[in-house]
Amino acid sequence: MADSDTLGRGLKVRHLTMMGLGSAIGAGLFLGTGVGIATAGPAVLVSYLLAGLIVVFVMRMLGEMGAAIPASGSFSHYARIGIGEWAGFVMGWLYWFMLIMVLGAEITGASGIVSGWLPGVPQWVVALVFVIFFAAVNLAKVSNFGEFEFWFAAIKVTVIIAFLAIGVLLVFGLLPDTEPVGTTNLLGHGGFMPEGFAGVAAGLLVVAFAFGGIEIVTIAAAESENPERSIAVAVRSVVWRISVFYIGSISIMVLVLPWDSSDLKSGPFVAVLNQAHLPYVSGFMELVVVIALLSAFNANIYGTSRMAYSLSRRGDGPAFMARISHSGVPLNAVLLSVFFGFVSVLLNWWLPDDLLGLLLNAVGSALLVIWIFIVVSHLRLRPRLEREGKLTVRMWLFPWLSYATLALLGGFVVLMLFDTDARTQLFSTCVLFLGITALAFLNARYRRKAVPATDPGQRAR
Repeated sequence: MADSDTLGRGLKVRHLTMMGLGSAIGAGLFLGTGVGIATAGPAVLVSYLLAGLIVVFVMRMLGEMGAAIPASGSFSHYARIGIGEWAGFVMGWLYWFMLIMVLGAEITGASGIVSGWLPGVPQWVVALVFVIFFAAVNLAKVSNFGEFEFWFAAIKVTVIIAFLAIGVLLVFGLLPDTEPVGTTNLLGHGGFMPEGFAGVAAGLLVVAFAFGGIEIVTIAAAESENPERSIAVAVRSVVWRISVFYIGSISIMVLVLPWDSSDLKSGPFVAVLNQAHLPYVSGFMELVVVIALLSAFNANIYGTSRMAYSLSRRGDGPAFMARISHSGVPLNAVLLSVFFGFVSVLLNWWLPDDLLGLLLNAVGSALLVIWIFIVVSHLRLRPRLEREGKLTVRMWLFPWLSYATLALLGGFVVLMLFDTDARTQLFSTCVLFLGITALAFLNARYRRKAVPATDPGQRAR
């Protein structure tokens, strides 16, 4: 098999847009929204608005840097050139670890549902089939991967649009055997904010990471036909669509059903659609959840492999992962992600609950660390990019809105310190962060020893 020196360039803007939507619209939206509603009541809308604002600002900053400097390492590369080499190492491997752990949860969830449809077929067999299939998808040309992910995400987006349409009809009583719901559920049962500001804060902790995955747009842009233009268009499109889908869906849920309904907590989409008396809703939504999980799994194999490839290209990972196949795919990086996909599935089955919980907790707030580093990288890089005339996407009201975003993220950390479960997540992530930081400095020391002191050109590179 002949090798190439560069990644493929087969992704289109529609692929990038759908990848961003598909990664952020997962089981967290289809199942997890009920937990947020149970925590904060209808005021969870405020929690989603605050979290959504943070994500919009972070993505705008990331989009600005990505359009100016398209790179498969995305925020890891920007942290490296904006903060320091150690920051690029830490951000890249922290993101890789986060997605690898998520891979195991996604494939375990999907195979668990499907094995329930196929009595007698062990769950591990279903998981094995899925992992092998998506390994093949990711080893093919990137355009094939993009097309596959486009249609996967399109199914989820179609379901949400249909849900919003049916929900609006329910709210106004335009379906058979229904009446307008008014504001009974929104303002009744303890009012709009039944748990007070504490409930909004707790709801923010539950929903903040629901938007995670959207950053894959800037990773994938490096393999698009026109990276600078593609990333600008895709980031703008993804951000507002995600906001509409999340806020719209939650609004329908708290209008149609009481916030303390047990049905909402177990399956919010099914609970609302049951009010429309639609047949086979539960089975259909189970299928949609499986598609959501598999779509996110597919995208996360892509994200981890490109991040590992980028890290290896600049000496922050094993050199063998920088190999590109004849079809423009980082072959060994994909295989490594698939291997750890298997390992994380085994971890889900074999590890004691407390140890697995520690690993998953470390993932829980890793995204928060990544967002903070994106903001700091942007604050450091923006003046340089402006001087060089590279800005095609601009962060609004720079630098004040960037500093405000950093303050909001800092406030979020403070909130986590006052919540027992969130505090555990924060502690686990700190331990993981410090461990990867130590590896970053060991790696830098090793590289300094490996490069002869008499070769200034190599040392600079």
